[in-house]
Amino acid sequence: MFAGGFKRPLKLLTELSRRKRRALLAALDLAMLSGLVYVLTALRYGTLTPFDSATQLGLTFIGPVLTVLTFLLLRVYHIVARYIGPGGAVRLASFVVLSVLIWSAILLFAGQSGVPRTVLISYIVLGAALTIGIRLLAASMLRSIGIHLERSSKAVRSIPVLIYGTGDLAVQLSRTLKLSKTRALVGYIDDSAAMIGRRILGAKIYKPERIPMLVADFGVEEIILAVEKQSLSARRALLRSLQHYGIRVRIVPDLEDIATGRVQISDLRGVEGRDLLGREEVPPDPRLLALSVKGKSILVTGAGGSIGSQLARQIAELGPSRLVLLDHSEGALYEIEKQLIDAAGRNPAPGEPVRIVTVLGSVLDVPLVAETLAGNGVQTVFHAAAFKHVPMIEAHPLPGVVNNTLGTELMARAAMEAGVERFILVSTDKAVRPTSVMGASKRFAELILQGFARESKGTIFTAVRFGNVLDSSGSVIRRFREQINSGGPVTVTDPNVVRYFMSLEEASNLVIQAAGLASGGDVFVLDMGEPVKIDDLARSMIRLMGLDVRSDDNPEGDIEIRYTGLRPGEKLIEELLISEHNASGTIHPRIMRSHEPSVEPAVLKREIEVLKAGVRMRDRSLVIASLMRLVEGYTPDSVQLRQPEVVDERVLH
Repeated sequence: MFAGGFKRPLKLLTELSRRKRRALLAALDLAMLSGLVYVLTALRYGTLTPFDSATQLGLTFIGPVLTVLTFLLLRVYHIVARYIGPGGAVRLASFVVLSVLIWSAILLFAGQSGVPRTVLISYIVLGAALTIGIRLLAASMLRSIGIHLERSSKAVRSIPVLIYGTGDLAVQLSRTLKLSKTRALVGYIDDSAAMIGRRILGAKIYKPERIPMLVADFGVEEIILAVEKQSLSARRALLRSLQHYGIRVRIVPDLEDIATGRVQISDLRGVEGRDLLGREEVPPDPRLLALSVKGKSILVTGAGGSIGSQLARQIAELGPSRLVLLDHSEGALYEIEKQLIDAAGRNPAPGEPVRIVTVLGSVLDVPLVAETLAGNGVQTVFHAAAFKHVPMIEAHPLPGVVNNTLGTELMARAAMEAGVERFILVSTDKAVRPTSVMGASKRFAELILQGFARESKGTIFTAVRFGNVLDSSGSVIRRFREQINSGGPVTVTDPNVVRYFMSLEEASNLVIQAAGLASGGDVFVLDMGEPVKIDDLARSMIRLMGLDVRSDDNPEGDIEIRYTGLRPGEKLIEELLISEHNASGTIHPRIMRSHEPSVEPAVLKREIEVLKAGVRMRDRSLVIASLMRLVEGYTPDSVQLRQPEVVDERVLH
């Protein structure tokens, strides 16, 4: 009601130029503080005429003048009223104290005692309260009016932003922002001393150390990264430095995407997994890429999944004669087929186009698999079909073993009988000394391939093992982003849990190259770089989205981090090698060959039959016992022996 009554005059005030608004606020401060000094002095002396001389009058009222001058010199009037926060309030109070100290020094130098100490002390407290209070009141009224105006006119508030960078990309972005009503450019940030203080299109360039001042003075809510040709390591270091300012960070799309027309320069994106965790990729070896793919008929199982679809996209660009996509999900299969067709239309390759063949079905369907391999003359199989979510498979071990282990055995046997040249299993770091059914089922699958490698006269069988993939389905980064957007809490299993991460593109690229290195029975391990503490990752994502972590030390924070405890089957630290001494390098710096222990063919065959029997009888304990006997280091965490599960019967026949 109060704000509504002053809507018209306040709206007129907001339409004044910044210079006029600052002058008006300075005059208001001078008037209020002068009135305060008069009241305090009158109360102290108990009279409405407390001044005995012109000198005393001048020395008394010089205090408010000094305060306003201090505010002017220290750019207090550059603080946008509607964005004033605790930081701005503290600055105002400290500047009032500073002005009183100067006032006291003048009084001491002049040898005058006409201003009582009680007046000075009261002026500090009440002057700070008055200047802060009037701004908070103005902020409240402006926000109230702003909401009302937005509802009535659908006007969009301009967000004060900084552009980090001063190159061509930053200039293009600046021009785009000038046409936008959603963002108002405050200035540029650059760490080059030669650029500091200059202006681009009217906006000043500041050094990074000035960001807190700009946030306080202009209410900056967003920093937009527009740095050209920045390495991932440099990007990661920059984001680490920016996360402490508590403002949202957005990133201009890559120049390549802008040049091709896929996105516009105004299509800003938030911070993604690859920005926080990515590393410089080693250029791929064209010979390795082509060896198992170029001119060949390729089958990708699980083609609709995160890894399978990325393998399909990269393989399609390498010139296979045919690309066969197999998946049991109709929607996922349709989506990857559509993506490949659209990509081929945008960037047609010279020569004959790649023939895309979709197969809707399961790797457990032996007749379908045999028909697919023979009918398409498949030469290389990338077997990515698997159940991968640890807690889910821990609760449902039988379907996990059927799909991951027995499904691999069926696929490998079909590939050998069809005369496939190469068979590559996509494995996981969770196969190393596993505590989960998922990990144990994948290690069993690796052992099966080693067994087929000994038996095969033509097909080369190999496995490629790596850790977590950024932004894959079920990825912790996706989950954190969703939780932050919904207001939290962000759930972390344990504050000490660490994981390896790799981009989807790099992982798939290295899998294809490892296929070219395979000689039979290999287990390749991808270099995942340094492990990442998940708790640190969660905190970084919260801060870079412009929010604060809520804690006992910061109860007013935006997003709580809640520790839920390790889930069934999870480990604090994942490993990539069973033994560090069993690994050797290859011609590729990011691909290692692990010399893993294998099992005797008779033992392997017996345990496969035990698995099938356990599945047939719906006997979890029998299946788990088999995994424990065969998989080195497997120690079940908490397998729940519940009622029988429904599994795919095709594998039993």
